[in-house]
Amino acid sequence: MTVPRLQCDVDELRTLFLFEKLSDDQLARLCRDGGVEGHDPGPVYREGEEAACFYVLIDGTVVLSRRVGGEEVDVNRSSTRGVYAGAFQAYLGDQVPQVYNNSMRVTEPSRFFVLPAETFAEIMHDWFPMAVHLLEGLFFGAKNTQQAIGQRERLLALGSLTAGLTHELNNPAAAAVRATAELRERVAGMRHKLGKIAANPVHRDAVIALTGFQEDAAERAAHAPVLSPLEASDREDAVADRLDEQGIPDGWRLAPTFVQAGLDPAWLDRVAAALAPDVLGPAMHWLNSTVETELLLSEIEDSTLRISTLVEAAKSYAQLDRAPHQQVDVHELLDSTLVMMSKKIGTRVRVVKDYDRSLPRIPAYPGELNQVWTNLVDNAVSAMDGTGTGATLTIRTTRDDDRVLVEIGDTGPGVPPDVRDRIFDPFFTTKPVGEGTGLGLDISWRIVVGKHHGDLRVESVPGDTRFQVRLPLTASDPPGETG
Repeated sequence: MTVPRLQCDVDELRTLFLFEKLSDDQLARLCRDGGVEGHDPGPVYREGEEAACFYVLIDGTVVLSRRVGGEEVDVNRSSTRGVYAGAFQAYLGDQVPQVYNNSMRVTEPSRFFVLPAETFAEIMHDWFPMAVHLLEGLFFGAKNTQQAIGQRERLLALGSLTAGLTHELNNPAAAAVRATAELRERVAGMRHKLGKIAANPVHRDAVIALTGFQEDAAERAAHAPVLSPLEASDREDAVADRLDEQGIPDGWRLAPTFVQAGLDPAWLDRVAAALAPDVLGPAMHWLNSTVETELLLSEIEDSTLRISTLVEAAKSYAQLDRAPHQQVDVHELLDSTLVMMSKKIGTRVRVVKDYDRSLPRIPAYPGELNQVWTNLVDNAVSAMDGTGTGATLTIRTTRDDDRVLVEIGDTGPGVPPDVRDRIFDPFFTTKPVGEGTGLGLDISWRIVVGKHHGDLRVESVPGDTRFQVRLPLTASDPPGETG
């Protein structure tokens, strides 16, 4: 469609803040090489098209938008005379792709001063050579700085997660080593106590009964309920009293182990009824060692399972053995991130998972989504520092039309309204100096919006802040970065 050219008035151009300091000759060149265009309501140019013109608003209203997940999202609206858009990076030439990085439309009849991109680049180099060099330095310097600090932020996060993982691995590993050492002592003790039993004549039926009690005790120990300290204390007193009644030496030493295995006075009575008095004492000590052995084996099993779970979570988090782009279950990614960040979260923060398990797998870059979850969870936990008891981290998933919604909420003081529009800006941070780079949310925004064609936003009031990530259920573009 041909856009009508209107009269270019030098005096009118002079009233626009971009041109108010230009000479008459310079203004004349603008009118000679450029022109004024009138646009009816509708699109002026679209994102991704070749950046052919530089637009300066004379009068009317413009709206700038960007594609997010196949939808147009408005990012700016203005009726201010002199605002500009279009090929304003033309002065960089082929150093950057010369395409429109947004779409522009007008909502009412509007007029623009329009300059071809090539002419805009020539004028910038002719009239402002020093400014062009400064702008080039700022543009590429900021880009390099952002990349360097972004890489530093990733390394800091990795270092923190590695330290946390090491701590988490150390606990079950130390428990397994300790339990193994104790197990060796208990097995040696069982051999000694078995010798004491054999020192007296033992009837065949008693041996059969004793081995039956051993198997029963081991089975109960493997499935014993967890008791509160008060319940355990009361039951230990009852078991110790019964052992004393049966004439068992040091019965109070045996009671805690029997109670931990779920054995009660009635069980002890059955053992006493099946064995001769001269065998009962050594037999009770031998059975106690059997129970201890079973409990230690359970502890070793739990510890090694915990280690295996942590290693699997780390493997899932890092995505070391998987393709960079694949169909993923967001819950697996969230869970692996929570495991990796368990030390950071600590015991003070209660974690609530509200998962919609019916959600399908989605196309994504899992390693990069894990970075998003890490940034958002880290911010949420940091926001709740100093809030006392009641700190709650809520991870919620649900379906939102044709997208998956992942919501990470905290009960911190909230994001102040005066900074809410800036939190996704590069280098902006509310953390104290030295504690944040200001790139965590910017990186997250780029991953979610730029790479996954999703949406990232925040809703916040004191005591209820929610970062919402919406990701498409299906891939709208081939794998690759588009933003």
